[in-house]
Amino acid sequence: MKKILAAAVAIAALMALTGCKSEKKADVAQSGKVLNIYVWNTEFQERFNTYYAPKLPADVKVNWIITPNQDNAYQNKLDEALMRQDSLPNDEKIDLFLVEADYALKYVNTDFTLDVIKDLGITQEDIKNQYKYTKDIMTDSKGNLKGLTWQACPGGFIYRRSIAKDVLGTDNPDEVGKALSDWQKFNDVAKEAKKKGYFMLSGYDDAFRAFSDNMTKPWVVEDKIIIDPQIESWIAQTKEFTENGYNNKASLWSAESTQGMGGKGKVFGYFGPAWFIDFVMAPGSLNDQNAEKKLGNGSYGDWAFCKGPQGFSWGGTWICGAKGSDNIEIIRDILKTLTCDAEVMTEIAKKSGDFTNNIPAMEAVAASDYQNPFLGGQNHIKFFLDSAKSIDKSCITQYDQGMSEKIQSAMKDYFNGKVSLDQAWANFYTSIQELYPRLKK
Repeated sequence: MKKILAAAVAIAALMALTGCKSEKKADVAQSGKVLNIYVWNTEFQERFNTYYAPKLPADVKVNWIITPNQDNAYQNKLDEALMRQDSLPNDEKIDLFLVEADYALKYVNTDFTLDVIKDLGITQEDIKNQYKYTKDIMTDSKGNLKGLTWQACPGGFIYRRSIAKDVLGTDNPDEVGKALSDWQKFNDVAKEAKKKGYFMLSGYDDAFRAFSDNMTKPWVVEDKIIIDPQIESWIAQTKEFTENGYNNKASLWSAESTQGMGGKGKVFGYFGPAWFIDFVMAPGSLNDQNAEKKLGNGSYGDWAFCKGPQGFSWGGTWICGAKGSDNIEIIRDILKTLTCDAEVMTEIAKKSGDFTNNIPAMEAVAASDYQNPFLGGQNHIKFFLDSAKSIDKSCITQYDQGMSEKIQSAMKDYFNGKVSLDQAWANFYTSIQELYPRLKK
């Protein structure tokens, strides 16, 4: 309880400082010798080391401050550091930090984030090929752009080819896509998969983003909690899947969920975007992590991608420059290299399968002979193109991460028959009002 209240106080303090700092333009002549980067995992570190580190001045040291997202630990550590930013010596100040869509607005609408155009000197021409929604998310209430990303995150259904052949008689992405093109068809296939000894999904959370990203109402309006029909649909479907044995009762990110991706896994498929394929499923599929990633090592290569019942997007990582940094020129160059350079965007997509934030580059990759080895040689990029252009994040709020985590947590006892639906809702509201005391039902 104390941790939750402390997090809420930190958020309130962070938001209260919006507009209170000087609007003085950053001094581009400043150049420090330590680059402090706050992240929650190694994904950005890998991109940075591969595509930018060779350009870094030899006398500049990179200091990675990595704090896991679990229990809000990353945001708590970042908030504490941001609120001390003015009093820290230059070599200890935050230079770059990353944010996710679920809580981006918390930082966008403060003066802790540098303006990409006014402060860093990146031009509209530089970012003209980026997907609009990736810029909309990072635009504050005054129209200032506060961060950029190298990735766009349309999602779909990543399915096991061998299981699809057994259940549907085909592993062809177009044919499987037709068989799973709406939720009724998806549920019907789940029933058939169960007869064959498979789980349609790994667990309770797998389909959550496919529903929640299609919400037409925000989670919070004028401090009132709103429950969109898409959330109710996810609850109803997951209850049915749990009771009928269509899922394996695993939680996302758990060992049980990952095991379903392996060579002996019985899970038909997982919902996710390109980063989920590269960063989660490809490693999870391997029986031998130290051996070559190729067909025969676990389930690697026995997967394919289709749109699924409805389009959605999930996640994304945005790079923010921190106000007060003495490495403005380096920050500018990092953002231009990792989010604006079409060659880098193309190389990331072809090397990792990530769907990157450059429209012409992704159109070119989709039309090329690119093959993703994890997906059995499929060029999955073309399946993302239409979805990426239609992503709409107009319903996002600063509360999205907390809402998503608490609703999934509260409903698990209901899915497992430990509490009634009414009690699960009561538990959800209690946990949300502990996290965000100002909100009301």
